[in-house]
Amino acid sequence: MSDNSSTKPYHGQRRPTAAPTGVAEGVAMTAENQRADMQGAHCDVPADLWRACPDCNQLLYARDLEANLWVCDKCGSHFRLSVWQRLQVTVDADSFTVWDGDLPLTDPLDFPDYLGKAQKAREKTGMSEAALTGRATLDGIPLAIGLMDLSFIGGSMGWGVGELVTRLMERAIDQHLPVVIFCASGGARMQESLISLMQMAKTSGAAGRLRAAGLPYISVLTHPTYGGVTASFAFLGDFIIAEQGAAMGFAGPRVVEVTGLRMPPGVQTAEFQYEHGMIDMLLPRREIRPALHTMLRWCML
Repeated sequence: MSDNSSTKPYHGQRRPTAAPTGVAEGVAMTAENQRADMQGAHCDVPADLWRACPDCNQLLYARDLEANLWVCDKCGSHFRLSVWQRLQVTVDADSFTVWDGDLPLTDPLDFPDYLGKAQKAREKTGMSEAALTGRATLDGIPLAIGLMDLSFIGGSMGWGVGELVTRLMERAIDQHLPVVIFCASGGARMQESLISLMQMAKTSGAAGRLRAAGLPYISVLTHPTYGGVTASFAFLGDFIIAEQGAAMGFAGPRVVEVTGLRMPPGVQTAEFQYEHGMIDMLLPRREIRPALHTMLRWCML
């Protein structure tokens, strides 16, 4: 696909780009997407200089925001991260190697415009699917890591995500590695119907085999984590960490309200789930990496 950006004005549309070859390129792609979003919204504030907090609307200097791990220093709101930004703040520099980055696009039900939508998501995110998996080190400790991104069709789980998570755990068994997965999803991918629901059993089986092999699995729940991901591998970790302010549950509030019921306020929050024993740790973003370091160091002795 040709890129005519040098000859035509670019009114908030993203240029088709090749998949990034590393975390730094992925972070740069994320910044470009953010600039395009703000230009498309006719915002007068350059995204590479200032960002508005989604909760308190405070204008934040972009470099200070990045230094604070994309957390608002006024109200503590956690900005949503791309997988590339998450890798940047979690694993050692230049340690990440992608696994299965060339996963093919599939359209088992010939769903209208599904392949086109998936291809656009690939160009936008630099990912082959809504999950990115690979091997990395954290303070020198080797691990298998998976990350999910809401920007890829809402982080929904279809065959591709289920296959990537399953292969991640199977490779971890073969290479005797602990597994860390950062979950973020809107649920099962409706364009794949029952095939997407089957991934719940498939990934759960892989998590069971990982546990049988005596290898630790740490699940980190980020905002938001819903649907089939919640009902499968997200809540099957030996340790379950939730990032502060994350929403989580099976059916979202709007889906529940269609049934005529109303969700009690605050039920689907990380804070509520922690208070009621559904997760093991509730942490602000800055404390997640140190916690992972401690867990991995002791688990892999």
